[in-house]
Amino acid sequence: MVNFTVEQLRSIMDLKHNIRSMSVIAHVDHGKTTLTDSLVSRAGIIANARAGDARFTDTRKDEQERGITIKSTGISMYFNYELTETEKAIQEKLSKNAAEAGARIEALAKQQAAERAADAAEAAGEAAPAAEEEPEAEEEEVLDEAPAEEVSAASAGTIEGLDENSYMINLIDSPGHVDFSSEVTAALRITDGALVVVDTIEGVCVQTETVLRQAISERVRPCLMVNKVDRALLELQLPPEELYQAFNRAIESVNVVVATYSDEAMGDLQVSPQAGTVAFGSGLHQWAFTLSKFAKIYSSKFGISEDKMQEKLWGDNCFDAKKKAWVKRTAKGNEGLDRCFVQFIMDPICKMFDAVMNDKKQKIAKMLKAVGVELKKDQEELVGKPLLKAIMQKWLPASDAVLEMIVVHLPSPVTAQKYRVATLYDGPLDDEAATAIRNCDTSPTAPLMMYISKMVPAADRGRFYAFGRVYSGKVKTGQKVRILGPNYVPGSKTDLWVKNVQRTLIMMGKTQEQVQDIPAGNTAGLVGIDQYLLKSGTLTTCQTAHPIKTMKFSVSPVVRVAVAAKNSKDLPKLVEGMKRLSKSDPMVLCYMEDTGEHVIAGCGELHLEICLKDLQEDFMGCEVEIGNPIVSYRESVSEKSSQICLSKSANKHNRLYVLAEPLGDEFCTDVEDKKIDPRGDAKIRGRYIADKYGWDITEARKIWAFGPDTDGPNCFTDQTKGVDYLLEIKESVNNGFMWASKTGPLCDEQMRGCKFMLQDVTLHADSIHRGMGQIMPTARRVTFASLLTAGPVIYEPMFVVDISVPQDAMGGCYGLMSTRRGHVFHEEQQPGTPMMHLKAYLPVSESFGFNGELGKATGGKAFPQMSFSHWSLFGGNPTIEGTKANTAVLDTRKRKGLSEEIPPLDRYLDKL
Repeated sequence: MVNFTVEQLRSIMDLKHNIRSMSVIAHVDHGKTTLTDSLVSRAGIIANARAGDARFTDTRKDEQERGITIKSTGISMYFNYELTETEKAIQEKLSKNAAEAGARIEALAKQQAAERAADAAEAAGEAAPAAEEEPEAEEEEVLDEAPAEEVSAASAGTIEGLDENSYMINLIDSPGHVDFSSEVTAALRITDGALVVVDTIEGVCVQTETVLRQAISERVRPCLMVNKVDRALLELQLPPEELYQAFNRAIESVNVVVATYSDEAMGDLQVSPQAGTVAFGSGLHQWAFTLSKFAKIYSSKFGISEDKMQEKLWGDNCFDAKKKAWVKRTAKGNEGLDRCFVQFIMDPICKMFDAVMNDKKQKIAKMLKAVGVELKKDQEELVGKPLLKAIMQKWLPASDAVLEMIVVHLPSPVTAQKYRVATLYDGPLDDEAATAIRNCDTSPTAPLMMYISKMVPAADRGRFYAFGRVYSGKVKTGQKVRILGPNYVPGSKTDLWVKNVQRTLIMMGKTQEQVQDIPAGNTAGLVGIDQYLLKSGTLTTCQTAHPIKTMKFSVSPVVRVAVAAKNSKDLPKLVEGMKRLSKSDPMVLCYMEDTGEHVIAGCGELHLEICLKDLQEDFMGCEVEIGNPIVSYRESVSEKSSQICLSKSANKHNRLYVLAEPLGDEFCTDVEDKKIDPRGDAKIRGRYIADKYGWDITEARKIWAFGPDTDGPNCFTDQTKGVDYLLEIKESVNNGFMWASKTGPLCDEQMRGCKFMLQDVTLHADSIHRGMGQIMPTARRVTFASLLTAGPVIYEPMFVVDISVPQDAMGGCYGLMSTRRGHVFHEEQQPGTPMMHLKAYLPVSESFGFNGELGKATGGKAFPQMSFSHWSLFGGNPTIEGTKANTAVLDTRKRKGLSEEIPPLDRYLDKL
């Protein structure tokens, strides 16, 4: 029986200090969904007996069949939890740290605002102080409102039978597969805390690292659950001391990752059992514990405080029964003693497991009495694992441990938004919207700021619920909001709609509950927004608000297939189906090639398979023909141009002289990571490039454009001296360069890592003869000519493959890698297990069907994970016949319907 009503949920949403938004993240198959069941059953949504097998948050049929999570699922639940004094202190410390970080961010924002105001005043010759005083006054107003509103929330609590012990948890269960890691990013964006699940036996895997890194970059606070302890006890039958070592390894590995990517604004993020940020247990059997659970039991027995007891239960502490004293295990003469964790925690658990699995009836009865567990009549007749599950579930309920970690150690929205505002908000950090986000403002006058992170398909086909989180204000049914798309520029009308929200919903797994409005700090589903936003965007009621930053994904869609309708009459269905598909997944790209092909791009084979299945079954309702996978290449140069290339305009009056040379991989990576920001300040960017890459400082400041799309990894620089009318043709040349870098001369693919240097320009004196129509095609031709004279090469995309495989099956992996042009560059054994961990590079073009073949080669023992890694040089010169690169170029040209041969140089290069 569900133990809360929608009215209770809605009223608790106003107690913003009692909300916890968190996502469950981990490597694939480490037990996220199974663990989530413990909380779902605690809330009374599913029966205790089914918890662990139900996988409630796997809402799709194929998720249940395959046993993997594909889409992240949100669910809101209500719990009661009483904080002790020490736990209150932990929450206060969190909010104090957040307030300090918030103050630092605010001070920085004020300083920047003052600088901006001073610059504006200088330009206009006005007095600066007036501009500076305004934001402060506004802030005072906000502060005045806040206390009054909190009082009202408290009084509301007394009326509805809610008190400060009522908590609302917005939980999002995310997938672990690397192909769906975009879903994880979407989940992390709208939560403040993350429960990281790690398998005791496998330890921290690749995807664990990736998702942890994403969490910390989004400023989400982690806590750790070491899962599958039952396997270590039943299958591997590890002794307690080795279990302690396995736990310690997992915790240390997590802390290494945390330390590598840590962020000062969030304070200390390290997890440790003594602090209570680590739980141990088994999701399948629904039991788990934190050290504080046992500290509570033993502290009265030993007559010391719970905090001290908790410290003693981890590390090298032992209890010497003869001396009745706490001693260190490392000291001389104490080698034979068991550490406290083993003696007081693992021993009783191991004994319980042993008694149940060997069916020792009397011992079980005795132990049950000792731990105070009473079984029901029908449960007493169980034997083996079902009995074990029934006992452990009563003795150490998983929901208690997980709930304790979430409520005590994860921040409330009020706390988290103080430091998250800097990574969320795209505008100045002292304007109205940013201040409202920072204060998590729910007062009646607060502007609405909400981020939609993904679209969830609704029950009726073709419609979507926009799923996201309210950061300030309230979102109400029928409210008029400004919908800002990802390309919205403040002050302009592009990507902006002003429309009404039709309905607001609370997302509850596969069902939804309708409510009137949802205040800040909560996740929400909206109806009627899907017609305007493609995948994600910002909703606001504030006229001056900037959008919330677009999410950065850790993977990119590089695997593409062409789809076509089987019957030509189904073509409209296909077009409509692809529109819906691109909405339903944060990562997938659906577009139409110039040749008229419909292309779907995903980030791996599994991702594509799921997308195509969705397209046919849910979004179209009929079958499609699926073509061969397409791999995109990148065109580049390998040396400096052999000559200065000249192209004349169509009217023969204007000439451009250009050279090309390679930029290098590091430069491209810097541009993609925005370390070199194409839209940033030219002076700062120039200084960075000059310092790091040794360019001449004047040249580094004279980068005209980056391309393609103004922020790609190619650049066009101006090295001319004293040319008349040069700035008049700058835009035309830039446009020509963008066009060229988007569709290169070899096979119409994008360029990468090319630097074009304008050497000289001869222009007609009359401006009508040097218009856009004359200059732009010429700039494109001269770009092509300089690329073809600079040792043209092509790059192919590479996957990094992580394979977990037992030692005896490793030969199959190496064999298969060598037949597919892959190479293994790293292997290590996982301590304490027979598993090997291989890392290898594999060309994307060779990766199709790799999973299936690897399964055959290793007897199904190897488990691969692929994700896009980098662009790698593809063999040989593409202009010489018979090389691999040449074949790839010609195949691509044929597929795109271009002329069969690579265009000759004289098509682009003119003679004087």
